[in-house]
Amino acid sequence: MQRRLPTIEVIDDQTAAMWRGKSGAQRLQVATLMFRSARTFIFHAVRQAHPEWTDQQVHRETAKRISHGAC
Repeated sequence: MQRRLPTIEVIDDQTAAMWRGKSGAQRLQVATLMFRSARTFIFHAVRQAHPEWTDQQVHRETAKRISHGAC
């Protein structure tokens, strides 16, 4: 598998100002919702690719993908 180079993303001033205006709790809430959405998306993609797998196997593969194989 080919390694991807790090990407530096730049956001515009208006978006940066919006994020600066949010409290730490608000930013954490957004990050939590984004993580849950990603986990749900990956879970269903794995389930669709491997319908014969048990829920435990799908959860294990989902965790592996989220952690970049560290699990």
